[in-house]
Amino acid sequence: MSDNPGARRAPNEGEAKSAGPPDAEARRRTLDSGIAGEDCAAEPIHIPGGIQPHGYLLVIDERSADAAGPRIVQASENIAALTGDSVDALLGKPLDALVDAQGAQRVMQAAATMEVEDSPLYVGSIHMQRSDATRLDVTIHRHDGALIVEMEAATQSGDSAFLPMYPLVRTFARGLQNAQTVQELAELAVREVRAISGFGRVMLYSFDAQGRSHVLAEDRDANYASFLHQFFPASDIPPQARALYLRNRIRLVSDVGYVPARLVPERNPVTGRATDLTYAALRSFSPVHLEYMRNMGTHASMSVSIVVRGKLWGLISCHHHDPREVPFSTRLAIEHLGNMLSLQIEAKEERAEAEYLAELRRTMARIIAAMGEQESFVAGLRGVPKDVLSFARSAGAAIVMNDQITLMGATPDEDTVRALTDWLAENTSGVWATDSLAREWPPAKTHQDKACGVLAVPVSQIFRNYLLWFRPELMQTIKWAGEPVKLRGADGASAPRTDFSPWLETVRGHSASWRQGELEIASELRGALLNIVLRRAEERAELATELARANKELEAFSYSVSHDLRAPLRHIAGYGDLLREQEGERMSEKSRRFLNNMLESARFAGTLVDDLLTFSQMGRAALRPAPVELGQLVRSIVQEFEADTPERRIEWIIHDLPRVIGDAAFLQLALRNLISNAVKYTRTRESAKIEIFAARSGDEHIIGVRDNGVGFDMKYGAKLFGVFQRLHRAEEFEGTGIGLANVRRIIERHEGRTWAEGRLGEGAVFYFSLPVEFRSLTGREAARPYSAAPPQRQ
Repeated sequence: MSDNPGARRAPNEGEAKSAGPPDAEARRRTLDSGIAGEDCAAEPIHIPGGIQPHGYLLVIDERSADAAGPRIVQASENIAALTGDSVDALLGKPLDALVDAQGAQRVMQAAATMEVEDSPLYVGSIHMQRSDATRLDVTIHRHDGALIVEMEAATQSGDSAFLPMYPLVRTFARGLQNAQTVQELAELAVREVRAISGFGRVMLYSFDAQGRSHVLAEDRDANYASFLHQFFPASDIPPQARALYLRNRIRLVSDVGYVPARLVPERNPVTGRATDLTYAALRSFSPVHLEYMRNMGTHASMSVSIVVRGKLWGLISCHHHDPREVPFSTRLAIEHLGNMLSLQIEAKEERAEAEYLAELRRTMARIIAAMGEQESFVAGLRGVPKDVLSFARSAGAAIVMNDQITLMGATPDEDTVRALTDWLAENTSGVWATDSLAREWPPAKTHQDKACGVLAVPVSQIFRNYLLWFRPELMQTIKWAGEPVKLRGADGASAPRTDFSPWLETVRGHSASWRQGELEIASELRGALLNIVLRRAEERAELATELARANKELEAFSYSVSHDLRAPLRHIAGYGDLLREQEGERMSEKSRRFLNNMLESARFAGTLVDDLLTFSQMGRAALRPAPVELGQLVRSIVQEFEADTPERRIEWIIHDLPRVIGDAAFLQLALRNLISNAVKYTRTRESAKIEIFAARSGDEHIIGVRDNGVGFDMKYGAKLFGVFQRLHRAEEFEGTGIGLANVRRIIERHEGRTWAEGRLGEGAVFYFSLPVEFRSLTGREAARPYSAAPPQRQ
């Protein structure tokens, strides 16, 4: 596999075309034996078995040191050109058999003091043994248990080799400080690298999240094809090549037609393994990469890694139509330039990201403030729609809370949003985002224009409550450097591409990508929202505790007062009756009227006191659950009312009623109150109709009492079951306003619910529910809010 953009997968050796002489092609087959035709991702490019011939390599066994020093255990075969003897004659000898004693001592001292392994160290320029005219630039590094010495012919002596580089590097460093954006940095880098290296074309490209490489900047001679703004597919650089780019920051092929210089012997005799040349500047390249270079018309290339936050961010890639030697000092300067560029890109990106995150946090602060000002955080979000949408750079948003949906901007319809939240609850957890929702959830295909991408923030771990942001489809045209397809040879093996003409592709089905920072801030918003919900829940719990305490005190007070008032009121009524019987004939008409009003008020007060006493006892008396036949209970109550109202014409309709578990006395009181209301509020009808029915709904029995009386306006429905709440004037219909409150108290203690429906002048229906399986809640109230409309009776 190539470690340059454009290459695809390793070709079969039988189809590889070489620009070199026949013996060079044979040498390539020798070095690449065992990998031809295999997947390029598995190609062991870090152990090529040879080096490029413009330099020399030695492997020294430091453990074999004796009086003469450590011994050479491996050497590149081209070293014979330096010694005039075979490479075998050098094996087993100390380093000073090749270089002078002073040079050998410098190398070993550097090795002894080297603190960082896997990092090439420049030793300096040293002389060959018995040849002061031959000088070599030497670098060393230690890797995989071996000390590796690389040597190249020195072009200049001493520090003078680096002097021409200083002004260029200093100019580049100054330009880096002035650049405002990553794009400006890229354009500056390609100009300076080309000026320093002399290559015909220099490109800088970055890798995106999919691994594709995008050419950001380019500097070239007019006779070189341009790849500016074009893309190369991710498969052009396999994982092991990326790993080498990360570890070894600069690589050079000075002549694509080179004949590799083998390492002799093939394996390190000390370790028994092929020598790992990951960090060797002279490492021989994959035959596939060299084939790619030929297809591209490139005879020399150099790549410099751009590493940002420890990851391979991009590459500076240099091409030349002819072979080109790049001196060691120039490569060192360009590598230094690449390191400075990496730091500047990292600084620029972190600054831009920090500014973006700061803006998101400011938006989040406004959203949180809006939520904090409202009783409901949903109301707070509704109040700042612009901030909600800009928070995630989205075109639409949805708030899903307790099955209620609020839509903002461009979104799918409510049914689609509800179905999406159901899917999210079953298939995702935590903050979740995608730029291609239809790929994950196929029903989204019909909503690409509004919901191609989604960011989902759950605001409950129990309920399906979500904040959702939507992004529309972002149609993108990608300009590829050649059609990104796999080519196959006659035997089916993958081969490098041969055509690099621009090729356009339209990509659909994706929105703008969600940035990592956006997901992090969304998580922060979720945490803040959960804190608000928790704080309000604590406030409500504290309020509920205080209300429970006050209710207990009120119950105790009402019980005491109502109990103590019963006797005086009975005395007033009793003595009033005696006074009317004994003195009524002698009293004036006016006095009798006053006395009658007093007696009527005393009896009403007595009834009120009795009802209040009953209400207070509801929370104090223990339940005695037992099977109760509601049908029998209702019929006995109806018989009582028929006896009490013989003059009334009432049509009673009693459906089949279930057998339930509960306190018979309390349930009788609840039903009597409801039936009494029906009788009372149908009094103005010539033909009254009262219906008692029941239905099963899930784990509940629903019981209803329907009448055709005066009814009520539903806007007052929430007041019906409160204490002392009346919807009609006392002059029209008698009552204390406590009956329905008693009903609610009884039913809640049975773990049920109460609600009502009515239409003014057309009648009303009062419902209550009882659980199919009763669990006694003696000693506490069961607060079960109204959550659903009653089912239709069967």
